[in-house]
This record gives sequence, C-alpha cells and structure tokens, in this order.
Amino acid sequence: MDGAIETQNRKADHLKVCLEDDVQCREATTGLENYHFTHCCLPELDRAEIDISTRFFNKCLSAPILISSMTGGTDLAKTINYRLAAIAQEYRLAMGVGSQRVAIENPAVADSFKIRSIAPDALLFANLGAVQLNYTYGIEQCLRAIDLLEADALILHLNPLQEAVQTRGDQNFRGLLDKIAQLCEALPVPVIAKEVGNGISQKMAEKLIQIGVSAIDVAGAGGTSWAKVESGRAQDPIQRRLGLTFADWGIPTADCITQIRQVAPTIPLIASGGLRNGLDVAKTIALGADLGGLALPFLQAANDSEAALHLLVEILEAEITTVLFCTGTRDLNELKRSGVLEKH
Repeated sequence: MDGAIETQNRKADHLKVCLEDDVQCREATTGLENYHFTHCCLPELDRAEIDISTRFFNKCLSAPILISSMTGGTDLAKTINYRLAAIAQEYRLAMGVGSQRVAIENPAVADSFKIRSIAPDALLFANLGAVQLNYTYGIEQCLRAIDLLEADALILHLNPLQEAVQTRGDQNFRGLLDKIAQLCEALPVPVIAKEVGNGISQKMAEKLIQIGVSAIDVAGAGGTSWAKVESGRAQDPIQRRLGLTFADWGIPTADCITQIRQVAPTIPLIASGGLRNGLDVAKTIALGADLGGLALPFLQAANDSEAALHLLVEILEAEITTVLFCTGTRDLNELKRSGVLEKH
C-alpha cells in the first residue's frame, strides 16, 4: 500500500505542477511553426458545408481531436476526467485517460477512471506505462485497465526520460519490445504506442509496427516537458538538475509525423506534443496525422469549468474549419492531398 500511496501522491503532484508551474519546453518547439498554409482568396466553398469529421478505429468522430491522456487517481482528477468524458460524448471526440497504474495498485480510486457511463459512445483509450511490464505487470493488469474503462484501445506509454528524472523512477526498459509484442497478440483491443513528450522516431516506429502495435501517438517535443514536471517535484538535487538539463530533449512533433509517414503511410497516427489550437491540429493532419491530441489546453479548461471546456471545443472546431475554408478544401482527406501546407 505504501507504493500505491506514493503513486497517488505523484499523480496529485503532477496535476499541481502542470496547472501552477511553467512546465513548457524552454527552447524546443513542435516544428509546426515552420509550416504555413497557402491562403485561397476564392475557395468556391460554402463554409457551412465543410466537413471536419473523421473515423478512427471504426468510430466516427465529429473532429480530428483527441483529448490526450492526463490524469486519474485523485478527487480533482476524478472531477477533471468526468468533465472531459462529458465533453467527449457531447462532441464525439476521442479521449485517453492518464496512467491507470494508480487504480491497479489501489482499487479504491478506480472510480476516477469509470467514465464509460458518462461517455457511452466516445472513443476511449485506457493507459498504462510500458515499463511496468518489467515490474510485475502483464496481460492481467492490462485487461483490468481495459475493463475498468470499457476501453476501445490500450495506450502503452513510453517514457524513459521521465523515469530517468523521476525520483525512484522505473528505469529497466530491457526486453520490452518482446513483451509488447505478446500483448498485441493477446489483448482483445488494439494497442497504441505513445511517447509522453519526447517523440517517436522513424526507426522506433518501424519496430513498434513490426511487433503488432495498431497505432502510434508520436507525442513529440515542443509542449509540456515531463522532465521539467519531474524536476519541479523532485526532492533530490541531482534529479532536479537532471530535469532542467533535459527540459528540451526530444524529436519535434512535426518531424515525428513526417518521418513516420515516409515508412508507414497507412498506420493510424496521432499527433500530440505541444498542440495548442485548431491551427496546430490542422497542420498535423495536413502532414499526415489522423488525429491531433491536446492535453494542457483541456486540463486548464476542465480545471476551470464545464463552460470553459465547451468554449474550448467550439474554438478548436471553428479554427480547424477555418483552415479548410481558407485553403479551399472540403474535408480532411482533401486537406491531406491538396499540398496546401508548405515548409518555409
């Protein structure tokens, strides 16, 4: 139970640090700022007819937006998850939850993840750290995480830098490819490989696809730095300094997308890591992603109020629609094919 309490306290710290401190990368960027859409002054379109809906894992979404994995396991996390789930249901968005390890270790906090009743039709992703497969976790724990959420897929998050900086982090990543391969074969839902803000390279994407991963969330550099988050809560001066040294470590989100699409043109691809508005989402779609994932904007809005969440989604959808309108493209597939995004 001591371990469960430590995990729960860490989750509470993560929320507090992300909401109150500056945890953004200092110099690293997403790379999206290097891309610009070609404006179309005469789109020959009625804006009302533009379609930003999409499908992912055979579920229809009203927009290519993923409410990225954030939290769980505390009272505040429960409030945030329930508000996010209600928004995901109302607007037909995809949603991932934070690591469910806290609920596996302490079932008393499992209700902070029980959001299927609130979002019966939403595309929901369960979430566990892949490294836990080297620390007693296996198919049983993964199934518990999936069942708890009644999830459509399981995210296995990959976070070596975060674990290296985290006080008493789990740092044995040896042999995980084989264990992930076994899970991909055994689990009843697709497995998504996700970084946490340092990016997935072309080479690693190829390996993950070869072992059976069904989708990739690049979670590139340029947004929240989990090295800075862990530095902000570290008690040990070495860990604190380590987090600051590596605050900007990683592969920019835009580079992850373009590199992975060169070798895997059809793998379902989620772009997260530093996306802050609908223009960012549209750029990732034009680069080849299928969904754009946002965490911090949704966390801040959910912490504020339900009204703030409604406003955020309305803004994001309006921004994405405006990109299509002002590039003369009718839907997301046309946006991908049109060549209207140029690198400068």
